[in-house]
Amino acid sequence: MSRNSEGDELNSTRRRRLLAALGGSASVGLAGCSAIFGGDDGDDGEDGEDGSDGSDGEDGSDGSDGEDGSDGSDGEDGSDGEDGEDGESDMTHADKAQAAWETISNNPAPEDQDLRNEAYVEIEEAVRDDMVMINFAHDIAETMWYPRVDWETSGTLGGSYHQHKTTSVEGSGRLQLRNATNSSLDPIESDDEASAAVLNKCYDKLVHYPQGIPELENQVLDSFELSDDGLTYTFNLKEGVQFHNGEELTANDVYYSMRRLAEANKSVRAEFVFEAPNGIGIEHETETVTDDEGNETEEVVPDSLALEVVDDYTLELTTAAPNPAVLDVLTYQAFGILPEGLVGDIEGYDGELDNVDRLRTQETFGTGPWQLESWAQNEEMLLSRFDDYYGTVPEQEEIIYRIVEDAEPRYTLQVEGNLDIFTIPTSYYNADNYTVEETDDRGRQLGTYTLEGTELGYQRLTALVTRYFGFNVANTDRPVRQAVAYALGQNEVAEQVFEGRKVPAFSFTPPSIWPTGQDGYEQWVSEWPYGTEDEPGASNVQAARDVLEENDVGSTELTVTTYQSPTYQNAAALIRDKLAGTDVNFSLEEAAFSDLIQRGYDGNLQMYSLGWGWSWESVAYGHFGFEPKNTDTSGMPEENNGYYLDWHVNLSENQESE
Repeated sequence: MSRNSEGDELNSTRRRRLLAALGGSASVGLAGCSAIFGGDDGDDGEDGEDGSDGSDGEDGSDGSDGEDGSDGSDGEDGSDGEDGEDGESDMTHADKAQAAWETISNNPAPEDQDLRNEAYVEIEEAVRDDMVMINFAHDIAETMWYPRVDWETSGTLGGSYHQHKTTSVEGSGRLQLRNATNSSLDPIESDDEASAAVLNKCYDKLVHYPQGIPELENQVLDSFELSDDGLTYTFNLKEGVQFHNGEELTANDVYYSMRRLAEANKSVRAEFVFEAPNGIGIEHETETVTDDEGNETEEVVPDSLALEVVDDYTLELTTAAPNPAVLDVLTYQAFGILPEGLVGDIEGYDGELDNVDRLRTQETFGTGPWQLESWAQNEEMLLSRFDDYYGTVPEQEEIIYRIVEDAEPRYTLQVEGNLDIFTIPTSYYNADNYTVEETDDRGRQLGTYTLEGTELGYQRLTALVTRYFGFNVANTDRPVRQAVAYALGQNEVAEQVFEGRKVPAFSFTPPSIWPTGQDGYEQWVSEWPYGTEDEPGASNVQAARDVLEENDVGSTELTVTTYQSPTYQNAAALIRDKLAGTDVNFSLEEAAFSDLIQRGYDGNLQMYSLGWGWSWESVAYGHFGFEPKNTDTSGMPEENNGYYLDWHVNLSENQESE
């Protein structure tokens, strides 16, 4: 699958499956913002979560455990969940998840919240029972900084939102941070924390979450009004906002940027424009397009978004149904605003750039407080202060990102003082070295951490991040996936592998936003089928062996691909060692974050580690990635952007056609 080049015919816009109710795209999601990059620590204060990424590049894994017993009893049919559940013998777990997502998508109104909550739990059940993903940890985000740094610490949504305008480093005009690899700084191509950390500094949006604190703050937006029917937003823009190229921002630029996110071939987050409640749910038109093989799909009619430029500083946006999450969605980095007509990848624009790589890797064209100065990919990136910024001009002159993913060189940079704000890799972390002196009104614990005799500033908080091992269903059998879930043991992984820096996870959705509340989450955990009777998070090796034996699993090769991190390799090795002596032969391998993502797109994974961080506090943001049709990797990333599961193969309609 290849992305269309900029020179392709504009009327051949990417074929998107659009939701029936809203005409929107199938669903969002990469394996992770929001895939989280990172190995085992918090991402040097830059992303914290994503979503995610608060883990210093730790991309964990978004997972879901499988339940055993809910569909056929310990998966004895071995048919990847194809046996029915609760007497519905003709419904697979994938069917259940697909139906639940369609319920969510087709019922976006505020009064339908209870219905959506039930559907969210049904998706969690299907993920667990078919064991397409095993979630094992939620993040405790920790950040350290040298005494020379004066800064406003990050919130629960992570450091990728942090613009560092008021951050200062005593005796230096340069702020030193770390980042993971990424390949593009075009906002519409961003769905990971590594790029988000940079984009949020260079491209302002209408609104923002300052420092990752979930409280909306205007950026280029001056004010807005909402119509009485809850459908039409009138956005009034600030005057005098200047792009990095010297042009003044107008409503036409916002209009163009949103159209590009919705219509351009390279956009990976178009669903955030079309869908609700997982996006804006904007009103728009669609048309039926037939390809050369006679397949019909629904496509967005170019320039049909319900956006109207009223004047230079006023824009109206109309949604298909009332959606209270509109402003929250607009904080996502893909809504960064570009000058109108900069790129000619949507109908009506020829493009001002002669080479789109200028936008992707060489220059920034936003209105943010920082602009790209230079970028040696996989080595370092330098941002310079934008002195004509309309808001608070940064105190520092430069930000340098050191692009380092392995734990040892990262730790060396930290010890030698070549990073100012960071998270210590788990393999070098000592829980005895931190003290908490106070807890602020946002629940953030503040204190100190001793690093090689130097006392650092320290912050600790529970972040909205989930780490998981995902499975490509087309490449792994269900009994093997269940055996992994039995053997894992969330408690052991959190305490021994991650040194207590994680909270055991039994669901993809973090406890703080569980759809049926805290009581509902506690009941969910108590019914977890993969642990022991007395301890849901315990490893149950005997049950793992039993499920393999009962399903006559013969010699099976299983390759586990993790982010470049000794901690995730240790977690995978723990499972391998517990299943030693069975017919499952584990091979462990590491991959750079960008390589892992590309292999996910290509369907070239069996079991892999990643993570997901929430960019706003919504269950839907994340669950879109489980819609089975959206996990079809053959359509990634242009048409589908779910987790790398290929779960669609378990839909009844696909099995009947085989």
